[in-house]
Amino acid sequence: MKLYLKQKVFSWGDSFTVYDENGNDKYYVEGEIFSFGKKLHIYNLQKNEICYIHQKLMSFLPKYFISKNGEDIAQVVKNFTFFHQSYSVDGFGWEVEGDFFAHEYEISSANGTVAAVSKQWFTFGDAYEINTADGVNDVDALAVVLIIDACLAAAQSAASSSM
Repeated sequence: MKLYLKQKVFSWGDSFTVYDENGNDKYYVEGEIFSFGKKLHIYNLQKNEICYIHQKLMSFLPKYFISKNGEDIAQVVKNFTFFHQSYSVDGFGWEVEGDFFAHEYEISSANGTVAAVSKQWFTFGDAYEINTADGVNDVDALAVVLIIDACLAAAQSAASSSM
């Protein structure tokens, strides 16, 4: 299944719609504006929360939790590496590697590719295509992509503020 997300450029907090390959609304994502750490909610079309993402504060490397029904089911951790970036998704047994700054990366498991992510260039705002493998929960893949995007945005913000 393919999902497409396009973040709104001028919005308070993160708020956007995720579309399916036919251009139909599939999920809604809303961020909390005034919170400590990044917090995102994924809703279905009936506006019921189906996933909650929250950042662990005060950790050496970025760490985020994926929760469903009030229970943490996975955590995404940026791995400590010197020459390339990678992330582990504990709870799902996934690894994420690729060219994150070009927004071209792959989520994989011991069984192969879980999802491929690519940025759609020349669009107003960030737009991504998430191509999930058959049998993969697309909400879980979407949550991981949102977390990586949050990590990249935080790194860019830190780099620009240190200049």
